[in-house]
Amino acid sequence: MPASPPDAGVSPEAGDVMKLFTCSTCGQTIHFDNRVCVRCGATLGFCVDDMALHALVPEGEGLWALAPGEGVYRFCANAVQDVCNWLVPAESPHAYCEACRHNRIVPTIDPQGLERWRRIGAAQRHLFYSILRWKLPHPTREEDPAGGLVFDFLADTVGADGTVVAAAMTGHEAGVVSLRAAEADDAVRESVRVSMGEPYRSLLGHFRHEIGHFYWGQLVRDEASLTEARRLFGDEREDYAAALRRNYEQGPPPDWQDRFISAYASAHPAEDFAECWAHFFHIADTLETARAFGLNTDPKGHEELEAEVTFDPYRAPDAGRLVEAWVPLSVAMNAIQRSMGQPDSYPFVLSPPVVEKLDFINGLVRRA
Repeated sequence: MPASPPDAGVSPEAGDVMKLFTCSTCGQTIHFDNRVCVRCGATLGFCVDDMALHALVPEGEGLWALAPGEGVYRFCANAVQDVCNWLVPAESPHAYCEACRHNRIVPTIDPQGLERWRRIGAAQRHLFYSILRWKLPHPTREEDPAGGLVFDFLADTVGADGTVVAAAMTGHEAGVVSLRAAEADDAVRESVRVSMGEPYRSLLGHFRHEIGHFYWGQLVRDEASLTEARRLFGDEREDYAAALRRNYEQGPPPDWQDRFISAYASAHPAEDFAECWAHFFHIADTLETARAFGLNTDPKGHEELEAEVTFDPYRAPDAGRLVEAWVPLSVAMNAIQRSMGQPDSYPFVLSPPVVEKLDFINGLVRRA
């Protein structure tokens, strides 16, 4: 989870790319999560109107311009806690940015809670970058009281002695994405990953997986889409609790790698869809980053591993185009990780049935 850095202020429609931007004040390369330019000290803010990170011009009274005489904005209200660097138009009735206005329960405002919230917020903004690049619907609870998108970052239940009595659950139900806040702590998340036997577990992975459940309800609505989804993933009406119990008791089918992106995807059709949705986000976002950095793979004598990202992954006509670039890049990423004594960045295999599923998701996104 990329071409030369774009100028700050160039819209994605004009060829902008994720992760690398340019400080309009001094020309320094700046990155998506930066708050301040390390060279000139300019205050930076991300504007969803053009999907770019800007060196801001102070206008007084908490207002900022993207450039002299250009667009006046204020920071998301969560900037006060150093949780968010996104901008809100000065005239907007919203206190929070496009991402944060979906939050309902956030971590406690203490040192541990704030650190967790900052890590969670960074992952959430990466999620929303993709949602906004694809122009996917993301109604709030005000816009859709019954099924609008809302996030709860939940605390564990802790006993008087400080031990965890009940861990908060990560999941999705009727538009509510719940995330266990403690998983922002590397030690907690890694212990869960090992105990569950998972090859990959991250905050961003949680967000992308759970949002897949949300978009099933948003995008798989018409009869044609539902029929095709059931052909590819199975019937989502299958008893969910029974399917998960069977998965935990018996494990995945022995041939799961031939048909599924992960062992967990084989548990139930809904999880298969959510897992493929997450990987679609992983692949597109990482390819765009590779494009931004001008990366390509061209190992001598290994033509099957040659790849250069010369297209916008967020506008790929089909999943085959993404996979053609992704496989060589992911192989190189994994090899580099092993050279550093680290686990593979992408420990997954894209079988033909999985690619077909990714192509279905690409079609949903393009039509949305």
